[in-house]
Amino acid sequence: MLAEARRGPLHGVPVGIKDMFQLPWRGPHDGTPSEQLPPGASAVFSRLRDAGAVVVGVTNMHFWGAGSTGHVSAYGPVGNPWDPSRCGGGSSGGSAAAPGARIVAGAVGVDGGGSIRLPAGYCGITGLKFTFGAIPLHGYTHEFASMDAAGPMCRDAADARLLGEVLAGRPLPPDGGAAPRVGIVRNPFWTDLDPEVQRACEDALETSGWPLQEVEIAGAEHAQITSVLRLTLEGLHTIGPDDLAEADPIMRALVKYEKLLPAELLARADLIRARIRRSLVSAFEACDVLAWPTVPAPAPPIEAPVVELPSGQYPADAANVRQSGFGNLAGVPGISAPVGLHSSGVPIGLQLQAAWGRESVLLDAAEQLERETDRAYVDALPPVAGAPA
Repeated sequence: MLAEARRGPLHGVPVGIKDMFQLPWRGPHDGTPSEQLPPGASAVFSRLRDAGAVVVGVTNMHFWGAGSTGHVSAYGPVGNPWDPSRCGGGSSGGSAAAPGARIVAGAVGVDGGGSIRLPAGYCGITGLKFTFGAIPLHGYTHEFASMDAAGPMCRDAADARLLGEVLAGRPLPPDGGAAPRVGIVRNPFWTDLDPEVQRACEDALETSGWPLQEVEIAGAEHAQITSVLRLTLEGLHTIGPDDLAEADPIMRALVKYEKLLPAELLARADLIRARIRRSLVSAFEACDVLAWPTVPAPAPPIEAPVVELPSGQYPADAANVRQSGFGNLAGVPGISAPVGLHSSGVPIGLQLQAAWGRESVLLDAAEQLERETDRAYVDALPPVAGAPA
């Protein structure tokens, strides 16, 4: 494969690609036992090939892309490179764990409800969700989805910029290096957090020296349930009896319940979605990025994917989508950058989101964080990558 690599910006660079894209030699499986599309050349694969990248593997993912932990897959759970007994995240968990473990230089993920940013936060890498529609999704199993956007998952912002330019087919030049104006949306994104996660993210913002201001986003308090409804209802038409037969009993029961939900809920969800988007227009006149923790708690154990928050114990999916679904509803770009290490031994990520089409602002900000922390977190090696335990 290396001998056949084309000359381009990624010549010979080993990359992984999420199990949702057509490849000439393999159809995507969506983390299930069965092929969901026939083999072919997806738009993402074509851009990687033309840039000279070498696709060395298909990365594992949460079954159907229907979870943020990665602990359910036909190919076994996605482990965390910092502690393989803990979740690597989902649904693009393998695309986070592989560069986190330094198996590949980068990987392609897709984010429909946090599926790039959440596993990036769990695994301590830089994950960038592009603006909706910025990267073509022909040959992607969920091409119909109104919430999904692809993006690069890499060790640091420079690598994410290079891979992101290839995926988007356009340059992402630095935007001058000015300190971004940062908006802080307290409710609900800075509430009910693991204390260490909150402290690490606050310390990162303080260290950055960026000007901070409180911002309110109309409808933000409803983003969690709205995201769940949108993700659930618009994907149900793809699940048939044969698909259900491959799922575990809990997943089958959940899908059967979801098929009983009235279509009216989708219309209600879109009213909230519109309110959030309108509010963001004015918010981004006052600030350049919005900032809050990527995940509210560290990666949980694979055997018990629940998180402990000040208010109690919750399934990780419910807690995580509160932090991430907002960006998918709005269609804005978002990035997770590593900013700390939890006492449990796994990374902590800070999420930044910018206005539509302003991916460069996010990459610039992530690079500024790297400089202010002397690259302590992007260059840190997990034990599985050869670092001393």
